[in-house]
Amino acid sequence: MNSSNNRVKKDVVVPLLVLATIFAGMLSPLQSAVNGQLGNTLHGDGNAAAVISFGSGLVVMTVIILARHSTRAQFASIPRKMRAHDLPWWNWIAGICGAMVVFSEGASASVLGVATFQTTLISGLVISGLLCDRFGIGVEVKQPFNFARILGAVCAIAATILVVSPNWSAPKVIGLAVLPFLAGILAGWQPAGNSAIVKETGSMLVSITWNFIVGFSILTVILLVRIGMGQVSFELPHVWWMYLGGPLGLLSIALMALLVRGLGLLLLGLASTAGQLIGSVLMDLLIPQLGAHVYMVTVLGALVALIGAGIAMIPSQKEAESTNN
Repeated sequence: MNSSNNRVKKDVVVPLLVLATIFAGMLSPLQSAVNGQLGNTLHGDGNAAAVISFGSGLVVMTVIILARHSTRAQFASIPRKMRAHDLPWWNWIAGICGAMVVFSEGASASVLGVATFQTTLISGLVISGLLCDRFGIGVEVKQPFNFARILGAVCAIAATILVVSPNWSAPKVIGLAVLPFLAGILAGWQPAGNSAIVKETGSMLVSITWNFIVGFSILTVILLVRIGMGQVSFELPHVWWMYLGGPLGLLSIALMALLVRGLGLLLLGLASTAGQLIGSVLMDLLIPQLGAHVYMVTVLGALVALIGAGIAMIPSQKEAESTNN
């Protein structure tokens, strides 16, 4: 009977979970599209767009945290835990990584197109993940560079070159493409900081909320300084869906947290990456209002990024032995 149940799970449930993860992965390009159009409405001001996106997400998380006594108590313990210095200080500012990603969405997604933005972001994440594994950032066992991991990094770089190649003659566009690539590289160490905060406070919800507070605070201070210097005039958008960037990001995080239980990290990572890239290409193709042109090399670059991510996610022999033990 147990064997029969396991077969049903493998043949039916797992494919359904993979399909659900692909659709959940599509929330990321949708968030990029929303924040990109928000930034476009704010005249390309990624800083202002990121403040609005983080602010909407923070409002949702504040309501969730305040709704339960346990999460209120866990969140209230953060100042005491920070003073204890049991956790390295950099873990507490991991929200900067998310701020950089959202900033780059507001500043560049509407110009680059969602497909190009997502491909360069994922490529940066692939390289960052390899570096974090190599130097033991957020992982229990360091992973040396091997052929598969180096090949994954090469694919990530090739994917970035492919998707930006139609714009070689436009230096401004190439410069904007650097933003999501760097954001991806920086974001590689964010999960390590988040995981440490979860262990310290005992709550994933508290960790997410703290990330939003850090990102929102830094971005808001920068925006206020710019307003004070007369560099920007800030005005809230009047279109309701432009406030959905933060909630979409939260929904994606929640779905991934649920789906990982049935798929494991490897399948979840591959399926969500596939969803991000497939969704971003479809979005640029099906929503001409975004103003992005999808070239054949854009699709090819997205495919190469997916292959690179898949190769980089293959566990090494050392990692597999550690997991089995």
